[in-house]
Amino acid sequence: MTRWGILGPGRIAHKFAQDLLTVPNAQLYAVASSDLQRASEFAETYSIPHAFGSYEQLLTLPDLDIVYVATPHVKHHENVLMLLNGGVAVLGEKPFAMNSEQVREMVETARSKKVFLMEALWSRFMPGIEFALDLIKSGSIGKVVSVKADFGFKAPFLPDQRLFNKELGGGALLDIGIYPLFLSYLILGKPTTLKASAIFGTTGVDEQCGMVLTYADGQLALLDSTLLADTDCVGLIQGESGQIRIHSRFHENKGVTLLQTGHPSKSFAFERETHGYDYEAQHVMQCLTDGKTESPLWSLDDSLNLMELLDKVRAEAGIVY
Repeated sequence: MTRWGILGPGRIAHKFAQDLLTVPNAQLYAVASSDLQRASEFAETYSIPHAFGSYEQLLTLPDLDIVYVATPHVKHHENVLMLLNGGVAVLGEKPFAMNSEQVREMVETARSKKVFLMEALWSRFMPGIEFALDLIKSGSIGKVVSVKADFGFKAPFLPDQRLFNKELGGGALLDIGIYPLFLSYLILGKPTTLKASAIFGTTGVDEQCGMVLTYADGQLALLDSTLLADTDCVGLIQGESGQIRIHSRFHENKGVTLLQTGHPSKSFAFERETHGYDYEAQHVMQCLTDGKTESPLWSLDDSLNLMELLDKVRAEAGIVY
């Protein structure tokens, strides 16, 4: 049995908890909030035995195996370091932190203390994403030429809440732009050039952000994110002899279509009854069982590389927190 703690009982933590209930040998064991009432209500909802009104109290549980950190972006670095220094394994929500300097400190701490740490980039563990990678590796579409990905939704304008609040790390890039950038990195690796531009709203956050990346082998990535409109949210991988379409919304997809030149299209379904957080949870539990201190599928180096790319986008587009 893997005993899970949850730090920060917000909206995404509810989804994670609901999915964790479907995972064999996973136990929701503790929840911590800066508000004891919120923690107690969350604990009652999911029959969690321990509820705390401070994050530090999680460290008082000697049999806690891992903590899922689901606080606002700006708190990730502080929260993760507290747990790592207490010897507790961590699954930390994306973006891992606010910049690469913070991520580097988290990575170095985890490695020096030999404590498991992984960024909760749940899309990496989706069956559809795994399937698309297998198609690319098998040569189904030939050499990859380009990656196109978008992520957009019309967010209600609530300036005091996270999405439009600069002090909470709001804006399109860190919240949803990370997904198209993740997809291009996963498929093409590090780019040789990166160009980016952003449109800023009245609260100072980037409400839209576009990116163009080029690669040493002649490939191109066109990526964008917006909080102002509902977009297709599709991932399109174009090869010399076909294309792979990761259906909307690509980061949590349930379907993939393969189009090979001269052949009928083939569609593949990956239905599920969960939100999709169970895949990353199962992977983390397997890593812990195997005695690993980081994931072989989404390593700490991958998280650092992605955050360095996000830093470059911010520098190019003038996004400052």
